[in-house]
Amino acid sequence: MLKKVGFLGLGTVGRYMASNLTKGNYALTVYDSDSSVVSELVKLGASEAGTPREVAKGKDVVLYIRPEKERLRPDIYGDDGLFAGIDPGTILVDMGTHSLESTIEMAEEAAHHRVFFLDAPVWGTKEHAVNGLLTILAGGDPALVGRCRELFSFFGLNIIHVGGVGDATRMKFIVNLVQAELIQALSEALVFGEKMGFNADKILEVLDSGGVASPLFHSKGRTMARGDFTRNLALKYVHDQLELVMDAAQKLELDLPGVACARRLYEQADKDGRGEEDFSAVIKVLRK
Repeated sequence: MLKKVGFLGLGTVGRYMASNLTKGNYALTVYDSDSSVVSELVKLGASEAGTPREVAKGKDVVLYIRPEKERLRPDIYGDDGLFAGIDPGTILVDMGTHSLESTIEMAEEAAHHRVFFLDAPVWGTKEHAVNGLLTILAGGDPALVGRCRELFSFFGLNIIHVGGVGDATRMKFIVNLVQAELIQALSEALVFGEKMGFNADKILEVLDSGGVASPLFHSKGRTMARGDFTRNLALKYVHDQLELVMDAAQKLELDLPGVACARRLYEQADKDGRGEEDFSAVIKVLRK
């Protein structure tokens, strides 16, 4: 039974994953450089760790979630890093979106320390995290996934085992590709339709009624029509994710023209200072 849980990475999604874990019968210890977020979790019953080493020490399972560009090697591999404190037999779950190379490196280091490892990036937005509705793509030993299933259920609605270590990261690339291109397509449709004289609500009514209907179109379309780009999934992270997709495709000598186009659009939005807004703010590039 997994009872002692370490949690490293309390960003937009991680903070709510950890918050939901406080509702379970777990001894939860958290670490993040943002002391204000840590304080919020402590008020909910979590314990505070001073270093990644401390958050990993003496735990049954350690959850790590940070975007690729925010991974700090000292936090993982340094003298006070995660691997300096983690005990043999602990389950380490990497839940961020990273390059395949970063995932494999962490898995190999875990094996060196006789630590069990799951590659399990989460898919969803802040809203999904708040309501415990994230999707978890799991790569690794199915028995480990089974041991973690109850824990995952506090913040995840769908837990999908997709293969071995690295396969969940690869599958997340596919998810990120489709998600980014769908919002690009919706942005183009709204701008094109508005230029032809239709209002956004009418365009969305039509799109919702037929074969192209999409939950993403339905939810994001309404907020885009209102001009509400409150951060749910940061645009800068989607831009970073597309960079990872393009890098993986290049290694396969595969041309993905749609991704290349989407990357340019999100890159421009990021350069325009939209990185902290919701990723649907990419429509602003087309409206300039």
